[in-house]
Amino acid sequence: MFGLTGQKIDRLEFIVAGAQKSGTTALHYFLQKHPQIALPDRQEMHFFDDEEIFSATPVDYELLHRHFQPIRSSQRAGEITPSYLYWAPSMDRIREYNPRIKLIVLLRNPIDRAFAHWNMQRFKDREPLDFLEALKEEPRRIAQPLTIESRRFSYIDRGFYSGQLERVFNLFPREQVKIVRFENFRDRKQETLDAIFDFVAVKRIRAGRDKDRNVVPYERGMMAEERKYLLQVFSAEIAKLERLLGWDLSDWR
Repeated sequence: MFGLTGQKIDRLEFIVAGAQKSGTTALHYFLQKHPQIALPDRQEMHFFDDEEIFSATPVDYELLHRHFQPIRSSQRAGEITPSYLYWAPSMDRIREYNPRIKLIVLLRNPIDRAFAHWNMQRFKDREPLDFLEALKEEPRRIAQPLTIESRRFSYIDRGFYSGQLERVFNLFPREQVKIVRFENFRDRKQETLDAIFDFVAVKRIRAGRDKDRNVVPYERGMMAEERKYLLQVFSAEIAKLERLLGWDLSDWR
C-alpha cells in the first residue's frame, strides 16, 4: 500500500519508444503536465540503449529508478526515449524488464523525418555534409552497428519502421502497443492525447496551449530532387507499413 507521500517505483508502466523527430518532445510536454503521470528528472533516459549498463550482470535497474520521485498509487510511471524503437537490443531488454509494459510509438513520414534529423545534426554542428550527400554517405557511415555514427547519421535507416515494429510485435502483444501518426498528433492534438491517456489508463485532461519544444530552426527547405530521391528509397517501405498497420499513407507519398 502506498503512503500519502508516495513510494519508490518498482517498474515503469509505459515507455514512449520512438520515433526520433516525430513529436516525442511535444508529447513529453503534455505528459509531464498530467497529475497521474510520473516522468523522470530528464526527458531521455537512454537506459535501455546503453550498452555499458547492459554489459553488467545483473542489470542495475536502480540506475533508472533513481531518477523518479516517489509516486502515489494513482500515478503511472513512464519515460520517453525515442531511440529505443531503432536501437535493436532495446526491445528485448524492455521485455526482460517488464513484459507487461505499454509502448507508445509516434511515426512520421520518413522523408520529412530524415530531413528534420539532418537539420538537427547541422544545427548541432555534427554534420558537415549537405543533405543529399549525407544520404548517399549513410551506408558507409553506419556500417558498424551500435556506434555513435549509427545514431547520428541514420537518416534513412531509422525510417524503415516496419522492421522495427515487427521486432516490437514479436515481443509484445499488439494491445500493449499504441502507434500514433505524427500528423494526427500535430493536427488533432486533443483527440490524440485522449487516446494516449486512455491507453496509459489515466483520466483525460485538456491539453491547453501547446509550447514550442525542441524547435530547431531550419537552415533551408527540402529540395525537390532530395524529396524525389527519398520517395524512391521509401516507396516500398511505405506500402509495407500500410499493410502492417492497416493505414492509408498516401499523403506520405
